[in-house]
Amino acid sequence: MFQTQRAAARSGSTTRFMEQAVRREGVSLEVLRTGLAEGAIALPANRNHACLEGRAVGRGLTTKINVNLGVSRDCACLDVEWAKADLSVRMGADAIMDLSSHGKTAPFRKRLIQELPLPIGTVPVYDILGFTELPLEKLTAEHFLAVLERHAEDGVDFVTLHVGANRRMLERLKKHPRTTQVVSRGGSLMMAWMQATGRENPYHEHFDRVLDICAAFDVTLSLGDAMRPGSTADATDGCQIAELIELGDLTKEAWKREVQVIIEGPGHMALNEIQANVLLEKKLCHGAPFYVLGPLVTDVAPGYDHITAAIGGAVAGAAGADFLCYVTPAEHLCLPDIGDVREGLVASRIAAHAADLAKGIPGARNWDDAMSRARQTLDWEAMFSLALDPEKPRSYRERSRPTEEDTCTMCGDLCAMRTMNRVLDAEPVAG
Repeated sequence: MFQTQRAAARSGSTTRFMEQAVRREGVSLEVLRTGLAEGAIALPANRNHACLEGRAVGRGLTTKINVNLGVSRDCACLDVEWAKADLSVRMGADAIMDLSSHGKTAPFRKRLIQELPLPIGTVPVYDILGFTELPLEKLTAEHFLAVLERHAEDGVDFVTLHVGANRRMLERLKKHPRTTQVVSRGGSLMMAWMQATGRENPYHEHFDRVLDICAAFDVTLSLGDAMRPGSTADATDGCQIAELIELGDLTKEAWKREVQVIIEGPGHMALNEIQANVLLEKKLCHGAPFYVLGPLVTDVAPGYDHITAAIGGAVAGAAGADFLCYVTPAEHLCLPDIGDVREGLVASRIAAHAADLAKGIPGARNWDDAMSRARQTLDWEAMFSLALDPEKPRSYRERSRPTEEDTCTMCGDLCAMRTMNRVLDAEPVAG
């Protein structure tokens, strides 16, 4: 009989995805199963994703990175998006979300699921207009549920649903406007549909049916933060916290049905608020894994938001966030190209590893120690092989070759590493 990963863990069973995740993380099977059973760890693994290799996210595990890609109306080249996906796998992404929002999205989504071993996520509401070919105001609750079921059947491992964006939240927003209102695409679509039809959010009204679908395929429910702050001015306001409380209640309902849950979080937020927000999520959402977009720690750096997000991601990860959604330099400006994807992924991986060092994740420091030893011995090839992105440091070395191979053009004869190696080996130091 089919069981979700959560149900299997609670019954003491072991799945192949658990075994794969344990080998990847270097933790014991008991640690993983306990976390899954308690809801502190999620292992997105749709029963129809045949080539999936298990990756877990949550308490005591390495901080994971998600890459967003997908076509839009103005940039609809699927070959470019596939190149981004291929690059993401090669450069160490832990998950990919297909956020395609134009045309018939199923073929590209199915290719990702059929060919990639990473967990694949989607936001089904992005697909609803292309799926139904109906205007927004003509959509019914059945349409929203049908598009979710189609994504689940296709093999999507986790879905973002903005279940907390209900009518109460819409009325709250009308009474208490924000600087940037709602910056979530899915959340704003849901708000627009509720305003146009006078109906309740169908994913909220029919949450039992949502859970039926997720449980049937073991789709992990990534509870979307429609009210995430889109500016530092809106961070930790009443709308954001009210939605977080709602998501905590929904988490308990999902766990009762053996559905795995991840909680999505901010957004834009000043540095001094990040730690408190992570603690709030862990408390209000009962320890469920926390997935953050950044957070971006300032609003004034368009073109460099991979940096503002990496700063916030490192702080959030160190405070206990489990999953970072990468942000590219193109954030707020345009659909990222492949170069933007590379820059965003590298920045997020730096943030995640910095967080792992701060959290004391077993084995995290070994990587840094190996790099430090290679630097001390001036072993350039070892440095390149250990680098998070080997191509870039190698290109810098080739661009500016030193006179003597055991130095670089920054220090030359004054290389401290070389000098101290000679001092400690009792060798003469020339010059």
